Amino acid sequence: MSKRIVIAVAASCGLWACARPDAATETTFTYADGSPHAVTQWGEPDLTGNWPIMHLFATRLQRDPRFGERRELTDEEFEAAKASLQRRDERYHEEIQTNKMGMGHWAETTIRTEPVRLTSLISYPPNGQLPPLTARGEELVPQFRSDDTQTVFDSVADFDAWDRCITRGLPASMLPFNYNNGVEIHQSPGYVVINLEMIHEARVVPVDGRPPLDPAIKQWMGESRGHWEGSTLVVETTNFTGKAGMLISGIPGGVRGSRPTSVNMRTTERFTRVSADRIDYEMTIDDREVQADKWTISYPMYRDPAYRFYEYACHEDNSAVRNFIVTSRYERGLPHGATGR
Repeated sequence: MSKRIVIAVAASCGLWACARPDAATETTFTYADGSPHAVTQWGEPDLTGNWPIMHLFATRLQRDPRFGERRELTDEEFEAAKASLQRRDERYHEEIQTNKMGMGHWAETTIRTEPVRLTSLISYPPNGQLPPLTARGEELVPQFRSDDTQTVFDSVADFDAWDRCITRGLPASMLPFNYNNGVEIHQSPGYVVINLEMIHEARVVPVDGRPPLDPAIKQWMGESRGHWEGSTLVVETTNFTGKAGMLISGIPGGVRGSRPTSVNMRTTERFTRVSADRIDYEMTIDDREVQADKWTISYPMYRDPAYRFYEYACHEDNSAVRNFIVTSRYERGLPHGATGR
């Protein structure tokens, strides 16, 4: 990542005074090229805007082993990645022209059609692969069921949190998918809000120095606390339920089904705006109870003021979970209300 330069540092002030819009501040920042970094009215680095990540769809989460530890594509490989996104867009527009909606509409158009040169979203370990699961992690795998891994369905416990329209969890919520790749950042004094198009989750991140929640309080997306390191927003998240998978099916180069988590998982994110239209994003996922090492994802986010969120109506008229259960029972010759367990 490019380094930001802090030109001047304000005189010391209390956390609450620094967070108020009327608090005097003399802190200024620049991008690597020396141009001024946008700041909010109350003097914090400005990250606000729409930063959709559909341009990452041609980049695998885990690196193809043929690339070894190489992080970037060659010119020839990059052209192939661009052609892949173009074919994806062509399928979408063909359906528009023929007035027929089909499988091409499972994938939204990329809008920013040029992919990134990364060989994988995983930057650590150096081979771009997920670290192996521990013995405890392997033991937990059967508990993280989903409609992608199950053949027998008897209750909602056979479906993951996303199947049930609850959450995609972390880090999955910050990874690309076929659709709903919007990421919108809002700021106010003392807070940064990361609004996600998928499931319309709003991650409210206090940046006012308040203490963390009691460890006994667990949440699906964990509890985040943020702080500024120069012009970089650092977000640390803990207090996870251990019930939402670390990853879910559908992430290119990811895993089938869900990767388990524990209540001890910790994620550390870094949002660094390197220009008017780009944020360098990084997240490190550490959960040594279920995996042998931490791992890190890194990628650029590009500002797109024209991007708009559409309604995410997951539950309305959605009978998929019920239909899975009823059909599974029928196939096993069980009464409608019976369970096979």
